[in-house]
Amino acid sequence: MGIRRKAREIALQSLYQMEFEQNSGLEAFELFCRHFQINKKSLPYAKELVLGVAAKKEELNELIRGSADNWRLERMSVIDRNIIRLAVYEICFCDDVPAEVAINEAVEIAKRFGTEESGAFINGVLDAVNRAVGG
Repeated sequence: MGIRRKAREIALQSLYQMEFEQNSGLEAFELFCRHFQINKKSLPYAKELVLGVAAKKEELNELIRGSADNWRLERMSVIDRNIIRLAVYEICFCDDVPAEVAINEAVEIAKRFGTEESGAFINGVLDAVNRAVGG
């Protein structure tokens, strides 16, 4: 598994924790890193993702709300919602990550952390977001 995939998984787990602990992005990330053995090479990108998603959360949520037909953000599972946020952040703010890569990575992570339906659901939402932002 690549360093960026591990970074995305660390970021997802930190964001998941953030939803329940009401910590800042940095606090959630540092807490996660203290309690779990992680690949040190993946830390810089994971931290960038967590801090970026935390800083742009409302903007990301608006893009998701506009693209998730018949789904309120609050009704999505916490895992799916945060996988989508991570990918939308990469699509919109990480110039070195092609949208197709961000979407594919999100679907693959959903297969590991989500439900059986997560991959298809996330793929559909992210395709719509990508079209909405001009991708």
